Amino acid sequence: MLLYQLEKRIVAAKAAESVNEMDEKKKVMLSGIKPSGDLTLGSYLGAIKNWAERAETFDCYYFMADLHALTTRQNPADLRRRTLEQLAQYVACGLDPEKNTLFIQSHVPEHAQLGWVLQCYTMFGELSRMTQFKDKSAKNADNINGGLFAYPSLMAADILLYQPDYVPVGDDQKQHVELTRDIAHRFNGVYGDVFKIPEPYIPKVGARIMDLLDPASKMSKSDDIGNGRICLMDQPQDIMRKFKRAVTDSDTGDHCVRYDRENKPGVANLMQIYASCTGRSFDAIEAEFTGHGYGDFKAAVGEAVVETLRPIREEAARLMKDKGYLENLCRTGAEKASYIAMKTLRKVYKKVGLVPKA
Repeated sequence: MLLYQLEKRIVAAKAAESVNEMDEKKKVMLSGIKPSGDLTLGSYLGAIKNWAERAETFDCYYFMADLHALTTRQNPADLRRRTLEQLAQYVACGLDPEKNTLFIQSHVPEHAQLGWVLQCYTMFGELSRMTQFKDKSAKNADNINGGLFAYPSLMAADILLYQPDYVPVGDDQKQHVELTRDIAHRFNGVYGDVFKIPEPYIPKVGARIMDLLDPASKMSKSDDIGNGRICLMDQPQDIMRKFKRAVTDSDTGDHCVRYDRENKPGVANLMQIYASCTGRSFDAIEAEFTGHGYGDFKAAVGEAVVETLRPIREEAARLMKDKGYLENLCRTGAEKASYIAMKTLRKVYKKVGLVPKA
């Protein structure tokens, strides 16, 4: 059995090296999402939809960041379920496992190993200035743990392990990539050219989808009530109900559909969603709904979202029933990711003076 497993690892390593050689001219891109809540329309339009379109241009690594989810208390059964559901949804959203490396973060131990090393090269002041630490501390006052404070170091490890050129992030996450760059520069300054310095990659369209009831807040996976968010697995009737209740604006003298993020944030958010689902420009949307009330507009946006998510929901539900496929996908993705990650970790361990494992 041990010989068989060793042979499998050798085959997987050779396959990964072969793929890496073929893709050596491609730029590397990496991103991950925590399975701390159900994936939303914002997750899809702001990130995953764009990921699927990049496989021909980039060598892509996408993972379920389950270790990061542990910074807040999780129901173990729910975390396992959401992690596998997220993997199935990645595939259903168009992330071809043959063209993208898909894996679960905790299945690649190099993430935690490099995370500790980089924590030793991250300054206390840098971590204390992280906006998300401040926000999450306020929301979890009874559980401000060390992981919550130091998780940007693990995020830096997630990124730097794969020597990516780009990290696709939302506008609100640029701070983490900037910290990662600072850590990499600091480490390289001491030990030489070890890490590639990644650049943030922010899509121009669909970058931020806001809450339907609170357009000043980003649509969140962790919204307990969920009336302001659309989840990928929501049923059509639930989607339409939520859009009917969506906030438009409080300007009683201007009930027209036009893009004005400052004065009409609710309408602007709905226009952003409609544009992302249909490919229409804001000018075209304004022209389409000239003379129509907000009721017609919200119904049209809801219908566009229903049709956008229908094939994703159906395919993800089908994949969740195929446990063998998902288990194989987890295994092969982790093997390829670990092969690449170990090359970086081995170099880091040697640089800092750790004795190599015989």
